[in-house]
Amino acid sequence: MPAPMPLVFPLIFPPVVEMAAFPRFLTDIFLPAIMVRRYFYPEQEGKPMQTTKPVIGWIGPGIMGKPMCKNLLKAGFPLAVYARRPESAQELTALGASFHTSPAALAANADIVISMVSDTPDVEAVLLGKQGVGEGAKPGLLVIDMSTISPVATRDIAARLAEKGVRFLDAPVSGGDVGAIAGTLTIMVGGSAEDLEYARPALAAMGKTITHIGGHGAGQLAKACNQLVAAQTVIAITEAMEMAKAADVDPAKVRAALLGGFAYSRVLELHGQRILDENYQPGFMAKLHNKDMRIVTSTIAALGLNMPGAQRAAEYMQALVDQGDGDLDSSALAKIVQQRVKA
Repeated sequence: MPAPMPLVFPLIFPPVVEMAAFPRFLTDIFLPAIMVRRYFYPEQEGKPMQTTKPVIGWIGPGIMGKPMCKNLLKAGFPLAVYARRPESAQELTALGASFHTSPAALAANADIVISMVSDTPDVEAVLLGKQGVGEGAKPGLLVIDMSTISPVATRDIAARLAEKGVRFLDAPVSGGDVGAIAGTLTIMVGGSAEDLEYARPALAAMGKTITHIGGHGAGQLAKACNQLVAAQTVIAITEAMEMAKAADVDPAKVRAALLGGFAYSRVLELHGQRILDENYQPGFMAKLHNKDMRIVTSTIAALGLNMPGAQRAAEYMQALVDQGDGDLDSSALAKIVQQRVKA
């Protein structure tokens, strides 16, 4: 029986193999591989296989955006950046990112554009305004908004971009600056499943949990729910600690016990320690959480719901900002709770 023909060497070292045997490689290996591709990926027929990663255009390299950009670079994605203040992008350009002077210029040189800015008007400006993404976008461009904005406005933005042949996902995140740095963010996605699959490798470089919630705006609605739960949980944790202190019980030991039981949460783990230490150095600033709570209350009103707990959390967050603490971490909401329980 003749020795089996090597499968790899004919390509690397053709002289080693008799050329008469080479056609067997075509019929035994190469053609079946093509048939497998046709069977399992019929939509790819006639299209070249993707061999390079898409160019990511990033708008808004701030507290959250900059570490997310770094994780994209670490994962090997080509990165282009736009920032209103060019100096905020200097660290990223030093790592290999290119810089563009407008969102339109950025869009013209990217396959995926990601926006991570403060509020609904900011997203509308960079995506739909003068020199915005819509003006420079090529048909088929995918835009992903990872900001936290109004679900209603999100649906409008998606529709207006679609008129220009631009695809859209809303993909707000949870996990704060800690998750952004570690690449472990939770990402809540609204839009088409097909667009999500195209974007998934890039999202996976930034997040650990990626959930397709539904159509356009569904990701933003899920984020509003997240912000509502986070704010009310900070209130509940602070009230528990204040009750412990009033009873001459060590709140740190109470927290340690709760971390091992049914009351465990990441909010208790991270923000609970911040409250004990009175360390409110910002990760996610209170003024931004306050903006998110306005989204929550407007959504509640639009749906005709009565949610007194949500209304109280929104009131406390507004009070925190009004007393000049908007630049502190949102866990500083505890300061308002402490004032109110002693009133």
